[in-house]
Order: sequence, then structure tokens, then C-alpha cells
Amino acid sequence: MSRTQRLLDLMQILRRHRYPVAGHSLAEELGISMRTLYRDIATLQQQGADIVGEVGIGYVLRPGFMLPPLMFSQIEIEALVLGMRWVERRGDSQLAGAATNALAKIAAVLPAELREELDANTLLIGPVPTAYVADETLVTIREAIRLERKIKVEYRDYAGNGSERILWPFAMGYFEQVQILMAWCELRGSIRHFRLDRIGRLTPLEHRYPRGRRALMKLWRESEGISAQ
Repeated sequence: MSRTQRLLDLMQILRRHRYPVAGHSLAEELGISMRTLYRDIATLQQQGADIVGEVGIGYVLRPGFMLPPLMFSQIEIEALVLGMRWVERRGDSQLAGAATNALAKIAAVLPAELREELDANTLLIGPVPTAYVADETLVTIREAIRLERKIKVEYRDYAGNGSERILWPFAMGYFEQVQILMAWCELRGSIRHFRLDRIGRLTPLEHRYPRGRRALMKLWRESEGISAQ
């Protein structure tokens, strides 16, 4: 294990605990000597980590500290790059731009060897034909979800029948070929799923819906038999 990875692991262990952890427990979990542990803790403290501890009590990391150069392991970088590339290909213009900017920020704080791993990442997102949804529609719906505002839509079902709906949007599902809106439908008086490519005219409304999106998300999970993650 490299020293960089060991310091990262030490930070992760301390983050998991709200109360002081005995030094011998930390050393045992990391597979290092107490002398090495003391040296590693001193290194983290010099870089700004607010680690406090006393002999016989243990060590604790006070909240609110992030150590940019050691924030991610190699496998975490691979996961981040893969996820960001997926968003760049599948998200709307705002999400795609945010993913690109996030990758740039991550690269800026990584040590040289990890930055090379990010640049040389070989996990790729292949093209998949998706049902077309206007970028403006995606952006508008995401904003309505964030603000917990109602929307009025013209919707066409699988048989081609049209209807006008007032919806309380609370979540979006991104699938390989379609994107789905989860919303409370005032017309049906229940939660319904709507394919975004079947939404025609969309009008954001000023009215907030009476139930918060978290409550609606909980109701949806219960109705679908999905346990909270």
C-alpha cells in the first residue's frame, strides 16, 4: 500500500467515527506500527486536518475538513470519471456542463500520479439511441422539482391519446433509451410515471405543491416496494 493510499484510508476510518478511536485500533486496522501511525497523524495535521487525541483516549477528526489531494483513491477516480462521462452524454446541457466542470475541479486538486490516472481513464460510455427530449424541457422539469412547483403539461399516452395534466414533479429516472418523470397527477389523484418524450407543451406554474418532494418520494418508494437507500 502506498503512503498516499494509507493516509487516505486513515482519513476514511476517522470520518466513520464520531467518537475517539484508540491508536492501537487504528494501527491494527491499517496494518502499521504505532510509530508509523503517529507519523501519519502528524502529516495529516500539518496539512490542515483537525485531528485531536490524547494518550489513553484516542483520536477523532473534527467535522468540516476535506483534504483535497487525498480525497479520492484510484478506484474512486475511475467511478467518478465513468459517472461524469455518463452525465455528459445523457444529461441536459446544464448537467453536462456541470459534469465537465466537476471533473476539471477534481483534476486540479489531485496529486500528479492520480491526475495521470484521471487523464488516462479507459472506462468509456458508448452511444445509445435515446428518445429525443428538448433540452429546455429537461432543464425546466429539474428546476420545478428543485423548487417543488407544479407544472402543466400536454401528454400523449402510448396509444397516442392526448390529455392536459397538472403535475407535482418530484423525481426523474434516466434509463438507457428513455427518461421518466415521477409525479403526482392531479387528474388521476395518484402518482404516475410519464415518459418525457411524450410530453408536449410544458408550462411551469408559480404554485408550490402542498406535499414536499421528499414525502412524495417516500410514498413512491412504498407504492413500488422499493426500500430507501
